Amino acid sequence: MKEILEQLEARRSEARSGGGQRRIDAQHAKGKLTARERIEALLDDGSFEEYDMFVTHRCVDFEMEKTKIPGDGVVTGWGTINGRQVYVFSQDFTVLGGSVSETHAAKICKIMDMAMRVGAPVIGLNDSGGARIQEGVGSLAGYGDVFNQNVKASGVVPQISLIMGPCAGGAVYSPAMTDFIFMVRDSSYMFVTGPDVVKTVTNEVVTAEELGGAKTHTSKSSVADGAFENDMEALAQTRRLFDFLPLSAREEPPVMPVFDDPERLEPSLDTVIPDNPNKPYDMHEVIQKTADEGEFFEIQADFAKNILTGFIRLEGRPVGVVANQPMVLAGCDDIDASRNAARFVRFCDCFNIPIVTFVDVPGFMPGTKQEYGGLIKHGAKLQFAYAEATVPKVTVITRKAYGGAYDVMSSKHLRGDVNYAWPTAEIAVMGAKGATEILYRSELDDVEKIAARTKEYEERFANPFVAAERGFIDEVIMPRSTRRRVCRAFASLRNKKVEQPYKKHDNIPL
Repeated sequence: MKEILEQLEARRSEARSGGGQRRIDAQHAKGKLTARERIEALLDDGSFEEYDMFVTHRCVDFEMEKTKIPGDGVVTGWGTINGRQVYVFSQDFTVLGGSVSETHAAKICKIMDMAMRVGAPVIGLNDSGGARIQEGVGSLAGYGDVFNQNVKASGVVPQISLIMGPCAGGAVYSPAMTDFIFMVRDSSYMFVTGPDVVKTVTNEVVTAEELGGAKTHTSKSSVADGAFENDMEALAQTRRLFDFLPLSAREEPPVMPVFDDPERLEPSLDTVIPDNPNKPYDMHEVIQKTADEGEFFEIQADFAKNILTGFIRLEGRPVGVVANQPMVLAGCDDIDASRNAARFVRFCDCFNIPIVTFVDVPGFMPGTKQEYGGLIKHGAKLQFAYAEATVPKVTVITRKAYGGAYDVMSSKHLRGDVNYAWPTAEIAVMGAKGATEILYRSELDDVEKIAARTKEYEERFANPFVAAERGFIDEVIMPRSTRRRVCRAFASLRNKKVEQPYKKHDNIPL
């Protein structure tokens, strides 16, 4: 018996050593943790239960039968984050460059299937050289199986991807189908075709970092939702995000202890809107002063900065935030902002996370670049996302809400549940100057008369009361009471239920 137990320990030790000490040292020299070290940092101490430690590949071509390492380049299993269950896979770059074989993919599919059965999120730690060339179509079949699992799990359990090294070719499409993607600056990259292929085909000379590094994907492509300085920070922030999410679509988001009075007033919000209607202010301040203890976990902070998305807590309960940012492009909705916010709204709706929307939007961004880029269709994505969302939706209009952009930003007309406005809100088809120039075109030469007409328009329409008179605004509230009113609104909506007409699924304008 003792001999058998010693044999088991020897096998475990071999599996835990991955590709060997030399390759582990090389991983550390790049400032990267190993696959197992990453899991230890992500999960609660001692909570990890590993599966398929002894799995090896079955390939015999190119003398691969001589290179069999237990685990086959990926560590899989489940554990807990702050006591809540999560399934994890972590690719091991020390084993054949973390390349994906048929059995490697089967291990990932297995834990994803288990996650869907029990109702627990999946976190993937990606660090792979791509498909294992020696296995040919078998490796590609494995990728296809993982993609299929991603699609099946979408909307069932949250899926989070961390890119912690290379992720190229077909490998990028699995993270792309997950809910959130985080990268590590200077040590991770994603691209469909690498710099060498790009140079051969298009004659473009580009580095891996320029083509698919963290800066590219957080600020230009919007593929990634955030980037962090090193592995440890990325894993710590993933734990933080996890605390906002329910375990599955069948569950409510977690409720945390709260020490911030929901009745708290914020007198400083009474003066946050500048007297000059064209002067910007930072919407972060409004969000943070509304949130429990000022905490705001921002998503896509470096992309489409004219709109803010992320999570806060109100009375300890997670709430998704969508907010126009007057500091950037005056808060206009454009293609990037619409895509960004629409995806976030749909995620919140998938997983029972209420949404609060802070509105200060002068309209959609004009110009040929936007129109040629498909602003109509992309703007429709945000309208569609808000209209189909059945979670509780509370809206606060702080200043401008003009034209179609007023409708789009969770208005009463798109099934907003509770719609508030500050006294500073201006709800109209357009600004007073533009409106008077159209309405009184024949009087444009008379400066005094146009000024009087503009003032008249402002007094009549540049306020929230016309909308309030029609019931489109439920209440005009004092800015200082925003936290209290929003908390109470969500409390009143906790038992909200919506009957939907039968459909197989909707057809959002992609």
